Amino acid sequence: MTMPFSPLALDFRSGVPIYTQIVEQVQDRVWSGALRPGDQLPTVRQLASELRVNFNTVARAYRILDEAGLISTQQGRGTYILEQPSPGAAAALRQETLAGLTRRWLADLARLGYSPADAAAEA
Repeated sequence: MTMPFSPLALDFRSGVPIYTQIVEQVQDRVWSGALRPGDQLPTVRQLASELRVNFNTVARAYRILDEAGLISTQQGRGTYILEQPSPGAAAALRQETLAGLTRRWLADLARLGYSPADAAAEA
C-alpha cells in the first residue's frame, strides 16, 4: 500500500540539523497515523531532490529511522514504513520526538531574542 508523501517543511535557519528535522517529521507522521505500516517513502535521491538537500543528509535520516525500526529499505523495491515498534521502543522514540520539538522551540525562541525564562513567565 502506498500513499502520496507530502513535502516536509524544513527550517534551514533553525539550528536543528536537516537530517534531524527529516527524522522528526517522519516520526511525527507515523505517530499521528499520517504514515501507516506498508506506506512507501520516496527514495533517498527523490527526497533529496525535492528538499534540495544533499543525498547523504537524507541517507543519514533514513539510516536513523531504519535503526529505530520505523522503516525498512529493500534494495530495488523501496523504503517502507514498518509495523509499530514495541511499547519500549515506541516510548523511546516518542521521547526523542519530544526532545526534538523542545530543541526546535528553544532554537525559535533564541532566534527571536527570547529566553526560556521569558517563555515560562508568559505561560
